[in-house]
Amino acid sequence: MEVSVVEAPAAVAAARIAVVAQAGGHIALSGGSTPRSAYEQAAAIGGDWSGATLWFGDDRCVPPDSEHSNYRLVKESLLDRLEGEPPAVERVEGELELAEAADRYDARLREGLDRFDLQLLGLGPDSHTASLFPGSDALGVSDRMAVGIETPGMAPLVPRVTLTLPVLNASRDIVFLVEGEGKAEAVAHAFSRADGGSPEAPASLVRADGEDSTLTLICDEAAASLL
Repeated sequence: MEVSVVEAPAAVAAARIAVVAQAGGHIALSGGSTPRSAYEQAAAIGGDWSGATLWFGDDRCVPPDSEHSNYRLVKESLLDRLEGEPPAVERVEGELELAEAADRYDARLREGLDRFDLQLLGLGPDSHTASLFPGSDALGVSDRMAVGIETPGMAPLVPRVTLTLPVLNASRDIVFLVEGEGKAEAVAHAFSRADGGSPEAPASLVRADGEDSTLTLICDEAAASLL
């Protein structure tokens, strides 16, 4: 794994998102405040995104206009700011019941995707990523590309749909985007392990499995302070 400690992680991530989008790639996006800034800056870079397809690493089972929806975050911070023809968007249909939403997203992934060109991931304070929480049975799923999470490990306590580890690990370019002192312990817990990864720190189980895959942690000095 490459660790890139920079002053402006969101700006660095934005540039990588824009390059892949302009090349017509498949991109899986994350929720959160730091990604919001990255999406706003990626939209400002602009270019032709019409050949790209945007997916979601996870989303909550809420309507697309809910304040808890990752789709709404991406729409407001990225899609509504892009000029020209927009990219295709494959969202989690969070307004459906959990099982149906997970099945439909899994089916669309199988139909429309070989692997992601860029997988953008965040990191929770408990070292979870996407909606893969410590000790979750979903960490062992290998026969689906997306699964439902009935009870998440942190608020808001609403069901979620998440990509599975094999899908994350197969991506061509995997990027963790993390900022702030408040994430320092989680960063150390996930990325300074001597045991090769643990279900108690789900992000530690993410690895670049493909021959041409890369895994990068983009963070600021505060987040990297305990590495």
